[in-house]
Amino acid sequence: MSQRTDRIDELLQQEIGALLAKEIADPRIGFVTITDIETSPDLRHARVWVSVIGQPGERDEAIRALQQSMGYVRHELGRRLRLKRIPELHVRLDDSAERGTRVLKLIDELEAGATPDVDATPTESLPTPVARLPHEGDVPEVAPEWATPPAGQPRRHPRSGRRGGRHAPRGGTRKR
Repeated sequence: MSQRTDRIDELLQQEIGALLAKEIADPRIGFVTITDIETSPDLRHARVWVSVIGQPGERDEAIRALQQSMGYVRHELGRRLRLKRIPELHVRLDDSAERGTRVLKLIDELEAGATPDVDATPTESLPTPVARLPHEGDVPEVAPEWATPPAGQPRRHPRSGRRGGRHAPRGGTRKR
């Protein structure tokens, strides 16, 4: 790919994501993330790779709803972007997260000493978070020295010297 198509892919990904988040109100779409865009060199076609959270039936329905809404999305892109040609948008399901989940599950089963069920079909699209067990060679988590001040003193940032957290007033304590 050329630098131009890479820039256009990135721009399309941002704009389509914003359109889906703010202007598409189809309840079938649900939790959708645009993972990648692949534009053809002549800018006539673009594959929109999406990741959908949910069961297989819900994912299929979301992909159909997304494909139906791509006409509107393409029209809006034509209004927002200064491109000579807006590509035809083709929605594809990105199942890399699902495959990664399956690999993690197989590794967990191997670590537990069980025989992994290689032929099982996954029922979830994303892993359920679990507490990570410490392993040999892990670096212990240590808070930065400025994160926990001595008792009774306000927190100060090491470089700026400002007190307080994120919402502390700026400009010192001088009254106006």
